[in-house]
Amino acid sequence: MEISVARKEEHERQKGEIRNLLLQSDEDDSTPKLELIDLIQRLGVGYYFEKEIGKTLRCIHDTDSTKNNDLRAVALRFRLLREEGLHVPCDVFSKFVDEEGNFKESIKNDVEGILSLYEASNYAVDGEEILEKALEFCSSHLGSLITNINNSLLTRVKDALNIPIRKTLNRLGARKFISVYEEDDSHNQKLLNFAKLDFNLVQKIHQKELSHLTRWWKELDFANKLPFARDRLVECYFWIVGVHFEPHYGIARKLLTKVIYMGSVLDDIYDVYGTLDELTIYTTILRRWDISAIDQLPPYMRIHFKALFDVYVEMEDEMGKLGKSYAVEYGKAEMIRMAEMYFKEAEWSFKGYKPSMEEYTKVALLSSGYVMLSVNSLAVINDPISKEEFDWVLSEPPLLMASSIITRLMDDLAGYGGEEKLSAVHYYMLEYGVSKEEAFAELRKQVKNAWKDLNKQRLEPREASVPILTCVDNFTRVIVVMYSDGNAYDNSKTKTKDMIKSVLVDPFMLSS
Repeated sequence: MEISVARKEEHERQKGEIRNLLLQSDEDDSTPKLELIDLIQRLGVGYYFEKEIGKTLRCIHDTDSTKNNDLRAVALRFRLLREEGLHVPCDVFSKFVDEEGNFKESIKNDVEGILSLYEASNYAVDGEEILEKALEFCSSHLGSLITNINNSLLTRVKDALNIPIRKTLNRLGARKFISVYEEDDSHNQKLLNFAKLDFNLVQKIHQKELSHLTRWWKELDFANKLPFARDRLVECYFWIVGVHFEPHYGIARKLLTKVIYMGSVLDDIYDVYGTLDELTIYTTILRRWDISAIDQLPPYMRIHFKALFDVYVEMEDEMGKLGKSYAVEYGKAEMIRMAEMYFKEAEWSFKGYKPSMEEYTKVALLSSGYVMLSVNSLAVINDPISKEEFDWVLSEPPLLMASSIITRLMDDLAGYGGEEKLSAVHYYMLEYGVSKEEAFAELRKQVKNAWKDLNKQRLEPREASVPILTCVDNFTRVIVVMYSDGNAYDNSKTKTKDMIKSVLVDPFMLSS
């Protein structure tokens, strides 16, 4: 059902009212304003008010006292300011620690405070021992309290322990939090109504885009022509919505969905179907990007290469309109580089070669596809990304390396035992002579440390512009959702269907 003109007018009016709330003069206590910002962001409508929120948080950072002794308020301030990229020392939490370095008994019954501290501790950078202890303390304590708290708070605690705010996708997080917030007796009805209506409006845009993409997918007919490949168009679109959900990124979503879909089929060609001779020819032709050489390929590869070639022709046309034609070459080059890494892995498999952990990691960080997707994403978004910025991204800066480590290792950890091909788990066990459990522990530690590196890159002064940071951050969040308890992309009949339904299918009921 289409959303009426009257509803859209109501949406604009409500947006103005919320903006006025944000612009009201600050009170002596900044906590109410921080709570409002937190609600706006968690309800999924913060993207309308980024300038106002940024200005308010900077003002609070520069002028607000840190004398507040309320754990929930201190942790909320810490989290929101760090999310904005502003430096806040972790010793603001030292007042809640006793002389032996343990968290005080007095806070152990403060569930809201502990939940807030847990969320804040996920913004830790390397060397912040108090936040390490906080994460361990809160995780354990919240887990033990689950049987003793009410339904609304119970849902929030369970959701946080599953995936904290730092690692949550905007649409998925908003969908869950709107329902939780509605159960709160003290909810702001105007803010709730606005969040529901906005969710439905954005969802309707996504549904129309997916309908257009489905027509493209049906015309490709890969399900019949390339039956060996994973056929996951809707999952690919959901993935991209996790990175760029905002209405003005429609062209980016369309192109990126096609890129990730073609990349997924390319992975299957190299991983499960092609012979080494066929893959050698395909890799050579991809390097040259030579459509005139297509007849040298076997029929199934011709089908894929022609479709892939057409996607980048379309990208050149769309980006030409935005004055970003130069960006397409960066995206194309990363697709080719990913194929070269696929070929290297295929060679290892065909020849029975066992690389060292270092050798595997060098290839696998690129074959994970996240560098390719990040670069292609920056190529197609509306935001201006200069040639110098593309070159910086390709120089393997800490931001991209941290993201790549998280995405690669979470993929390998989730896929261990479910795939025949070898992964970081196998190579680590082989090289260091350790058990599966020891390998898992070490690789999870590396993921944890990479998150700290990623958190550090958020803090000012930072090398990356906001569009680059947001893109890389969101791709990393996608992997947490998709691989947190198994490979939800390959096994799409699991929780993925429920997530897709909640974000792309089911609207909220609106009050009349």
